[in-house]
Amino acid sequence: MHDMKYLPVMAFLALGVIWGSNFVYMKLAAELISPAQIVLLRVASGLLPIALYAYFKGGLKLAHLKHSRHFLVMSLLATVIYYYGFAKGSSLLPSGVAGALSGTIPVFALLMGMLLLSGEPVSIKRVLGLVAGFSGILLIARPFSDDVAATNLEGVVYMISGSLSVGASFIYARKYIVPLNISSAALTTYQLGLSLLILCIITDYNGIANINDDLHAMAGVLLGLGLLGTGLACLIYYYLIDQWGAVSASSVTYIPPLVALLIGSTLMGEDIGAIEYLATGLIFAAVLLINQKTRNTVAEPMPGKRLVPEDL
Repeated sequence: MHDMKYLPVMAFLALGVIWGSNFVYMKLAAELISPAQIVLLRVASGLLPIALYAYFKGGLKLAHLKHSRHFLVMSLLATVIYYYGFAKGSSLLPSGVAGALSGTIPVFALLMGMLLLSGEPVSIKRVLGLVAGFSGILLIARPFSDDVAATNLEGVVYMISGSLSVGASFIYARKYIVPLNISSAALTTYQLGLSLLILCIITDYNGIANINDDLHAMAGVLLGLGLLGTGLACLIYYYLIDQWGAVSASSVTYIPPLVALLIGSTLMGEDIGAIEYLATGLIFAAVLLINQKTRNTVAEPMPGKRLVPEDL
């Protein structure tokens, strides 16, 4: 029982590693199947543990169906577009670089909040955070570089699109989801369930069986991205919120970009140079500046996680 006091710390570190590893799994799977197929398999394998958790917690209610239109919007912004942007971006970029760009989610969440929400103050720290974040993106994208082979601008655009989409989901959640007072587990179940339905309709299944050709890639999608990166990650995050509160738990978002860079450069042998590390440092500084005042509103959500009243 004495060791139980270290359990939140271990869970915190585990969650950071799980999220940081997601980009390697997406990179491996992208060699065999399409980004849309990756997202489909991820959502399908991640939905079950969350749905079971919500069911046994008594969070699922038929009365919630009247809010389906809001769940549909969230499923598009915070799962389908978000996951697809990251899967496509990871297929075009080194996994470490994609992971570094994922750290911009709080930056875009803050920007959307400042533009669309009334009462969001503009402070020096916030402006500096935005400048640092976008400077990091420009360093990685290098849109004005003569060496077009030095980066993949299309991959950067997809990563930014994913970050922007999930950032917009915060604005929608604060305006329409928070007042509903629905538990995180139930909301995530509805969100992933509708996302799975959408993906089943729009995904081209041609070649999806190719994932069976590589056991590591298949395990990465079903277990790494789905069961661990979506399902278990949500449950760990709920636990951390319960133990530490939402503000402290949200600081786990500092870890994944660093983990992704380390895995990409050491285990995957990716050519990640000083510019990419400098860019990651700028993005990291941006999140620090932003989170000093606004961690409860702009922290990166875990896959499928949305802000609801019990988390604020």
